[in-house]
Amino acid sequence: MADVNRGDRPLSPHIQIYRPQLTSVTSILTRITGNALLVGALLCVWWLIAAAAGPEYFAFVDGLVTSWFGKLVFLGSIWALWYHTLAGVRHLIWDAGYGFELKDAYALGYMVIGGSVVLTVITVIAL
Repeated sequence: MADVNRGDRPLSPHIQIYRPQLTSVTSILTRITGNALLVGALLCVWWLIAAAAGPEYFAFVDGLVTSWFGKLVFLGSIWALWYHTLAGVRHLIWDAGYGFELKDAYALGYMVIGGSVVLTVITVIAL
């Protein structure tokens, strides 16, 4: 039977004492960017379907996609694609048995974040 006399101890780890670590934040961001990429892909598919549906509907969807909001969504999608790719490379490094030391894990995390920003800027300039 469960111990009912636990006292006033909070459940572990409690939000008031837990400090997010870089590895946990990058892991959560990997999951978020994976789902965000799905939204960007659906936007691309919607644009292609609109192109096949006719000029009036395409003009409406193309206006949304090329608006400032659509460009912001695609900029976020470019960053999410680079971030998700580099996080996958980091996981491949871990799967090979490297990078488990704390300093190495943090270095890889910072490289994923910095690399995704740099590659996003390069991609935007190239496009």
